[in-house]
Amino acid sequence: MKQLWAPWRMPYLKNDRPKGCIFCVKPRQENDRNNLILHRGRRVFVMMNLYPYSNGHLLVTPYRHVASFEQLDSPTLTEMMRTAQQAVRALRRVFKPDAFNLGINQGREAGAGIEKHIHLHVVPRWNGDTNFMPVLNDTRVIPEELDSSYDKLQPWFQPARRKTKVNR
Repeated sequence: MKQLWAPWRMPYLKNDRPKGCIFCVKPRQENDRNNLILHRGRRVFVMMNLYPYSNGHLLVTPYRHVASFEQLDSPTLTEMMRTAQQAVRALRRVFKPDAFNLGINQGREAGAGIEKHIHLHVVPRWNGDTNFMPVLNDTRVIPEELDSSYDKLQPWFQPARRKTKVNR
């Protein structure tokens, strides 16, 4: 029998979560690399998910602490969607996924892990990326460390690269 070793998940499994809203606390810390923040815009920022569904799972989040989508103003919504578009371009370049899931889980019953601060998930997907692990053991296998993914993605959120077109 082989072992799957993922000790970084234990705090999540034990519910040892930091105090306060991570989407409010982390951007104030000015420690983007440790907090997995890839991009800071005027109204939103992009952060890697510490407990990803797949490699490159990103969160596009407004700085403003609101629980529901309809509480966001038009400039924030516009920046959120444009930033999600930029995230898709970066993920397409770096990880070459076959598809994407983009979504907002508003409320606990909808699956929101952090229900009091709205955020948009950008999840790259690959043909055949579902296997027996999620079905039998409620576990996902992430083949690359977060630091390595951060290093690959971060340059694609720099202003000079932002306008790079993806040829499809």
